Amino acid sequence: MADNLVTKIFKDHMEGGTYEPGEEVSLRIDQTLLQDATGTMASLQFERMGVDRVQVPLAVQYVDHNIIQLDHKNPDDHIFLQAFASKYGVYFSKPGNGICHYLHVERFAKPGATLIGADSHTTTSGALGSIAIGAGGLDVALVMAGRPFDIAVPKVVGVELTGKLQDWVTPKDVILELLRRRGVRGGAGYVFEFHGSGVENLDVTARITICNMIAELGATTGIFPSDERTRQWLEEQQRPDDFTELGADEGAEYDEHEQIDLSELEPLIAKPHSPGNVVPVSEVAGTKASQACLGSSVNSGFEDLAVAAAVLRNESVSEGLVMTVTPGSRQILDSIAQTGVYSDLVGAGARMLEPACGPCVGMGQAPPSDAVSVRTFNRNFPGRSGTQTDQVYLTSPTTAAATALKGVITDPRELGDYPDLPESPANPAVDDRQILAPAPEDEAGGIEIPRGPNIKPPPEAPELDDNLDLTVTIVVEDDISTGDLAPDGVEVMSFRSNVPEIAKFTFRRFDPEYHEKAQEMAPGAIVGGENYGQGSSREHAALAPLHLGIRAVIAKSFARIHRRNLVSQGILPLSFNDPEDYDRCEEGQELELPEIRKHLENGDTEIPAKLGGEEITLLAEYSQRERGILLSGGVLRQIRKGNEADAPASKTEPASTGQDQGAGS
Repeated sequence: MADNLVTKIFKDHMEGGTYEPGEEVSLRIDQTLLQDATGTMASLQFERMGVDRVQVPLAVQYVDHNIIQLDHKNPDDHIFLQAFASKYGVYFSKPGNGICHYLHVERFAKPGATLIGADSHTTTSGALGSIAIGAGGLDVALVMAGRPFDIAVPKVVGVELTGKLQDWVTPKDVILELLRRRGVRGGAGYVFEFHGSGVENLDVTARITICNMIAELGATTGIFPSDERTRQWLEEQQRPDDFTELGADEGAEYDEHEQIDLSELEPLIAKPHSPGNVVPVSEVAGTKASQACLGSSVNSGFEDLAVAAAVLRNESVSEGLVMTVTPGSRQILDSIAQTGVYSDLVGAGARMLEPACGPCVGMGQAPPSDAVSVRTFNRNFPGRSGTQTDQVYLTSPTTAAATALKGVITDPRELGDYPDLPESPANPAVDDRQILAPAPEDEAGGIEIPRGPNIKPPPEAPELDDNLDLTVTIVVEDDISTGDLAPDGVEVMSFRSNVPEIAKFTFRRFDPEYHEKAQEMAPGAIVGGENYGQGSSREHAALAPLHLGIRAVIAKSFARIHRRNLVSQGILPLSFNDPEDYDRCEEGQELELPEIRKHLENGDTEIPAKLGGEEITLLAEYSQRERGILLSGGVLRQIRKGNEADAPASKTEPASTGQDQGAGS
């Protein structure tokens, strides 16, 4: 049988299960990725597993999100993470070295490898032919502890690319076109595999852009074949031995098909407040902008920045607008410095930022109230920028540069001929001195891990009760993001290591007093619409509600990673059997789940419930593995129960002492 590339890599890494769409399989994982906003919780949970050293071939901890260092909290996290990494066998990328996703493609991603990362944009490494999947921190910790990654076999969308991009049209427009067609829910349960004659016309940095934002479709991941472009990239990165040619078999089949003629694309833009709200730039041209931001984990490569510099060379950023530029890594920073790109941007008045996530996650450079900000980033959820009344548009570097020059959203084709760009240095400065290797295993035992006062242990759910009597604490709309549950921004993200504090910001966009109400109503439930929990992989979006007493979330549908995080933390994700029951839900209603434990033990998928005294049916569509986790009260509690069951009986005192004999506790 002719296999597509996704099937090949999955089958090569399977350790259990049946390879059929929807069936769970266990995958052997080659690499893991943590970043500082998710890393501390993942590390604390790893410590609870009692493992002396990571059990995966490569584990990397990046520091790129929380680096403002407003006070002690962020730097305390960093020294905790550095010591943890050294002790347990994890590579550590220091603050300012670059953004995890771009760096991982530069230094570690490999064709045919599997990568699990505690960040939804881990999908970026699909640019090098990896199966790269975002997950919660606990899932990554489990993989680091030597467990396989259990996942439902996804369907595969074959995206055939033909032709070549026209001047001023960019790889960002490719992924925006997919979002225009499918929206933010159109990739759920799918991997997008790119193939066709047009693939060879996209270099690795172009593929980085597309695979990074495939996450916005709700997709499991995206992947490109490993070809001559891949080989060139790995040679430039001084990693030629990591190259393996990989692609789909001739005549490979796909579950669904998309076809994009690159030569027919035009500049596109996503309007507020969704990456799926895509229209041609020409449709919104002339809209006054107060800010233009270039870079982040997407569109922070050399050509992305070089084209903006060329547009602005000997010009100036519009006087009514502020422009920021974020290179993806120190390597890119070195390249733009060598070629004059940096000086052209500085001369035009751009604010040059360090290689870090920065404004993409609301860490500074927030736009003014009610102002339009045109960004080459990947998300424009409400308030993500740090300004609650923001109006963020997502677009390409060429459109952002044209907007910075003109002061209004501008179709870059209006600028005339495409400029000549300097060539990226043939051999960029490959310098891994800021990536620290872990201590040798025989020295690791003596390492003490410092824990600042803001670092608190994660909460755990209780074992599932026979019956649950809950109160509906809030009813929210469709497409609620994890940023609504655990917001971005300097103030809130400094509490990523402190769940009790970050929980105070849960649903603040809807109700600033929610955290107090939820605790008063506990045990509670949340009611949501379609695609509940879209966006980031942050498990704080499950941990914070857990701390507030939430035991169940009932929604029309769930985003993949957040649903998984709820299960891992022992919170029941339930769906409406009749979507119209959503309209009957109100804050303060009683929600009864009688004999819920028995229903899960029996494998029932339809669960009788009472909402405000009226009978409804909820769906509990779980795998056997998930049922076991929920019955135990979360993964960590399940692991402890398993360890206790496997442990040998304690030695007892001789009978002559008069003490009772039996197994120790």
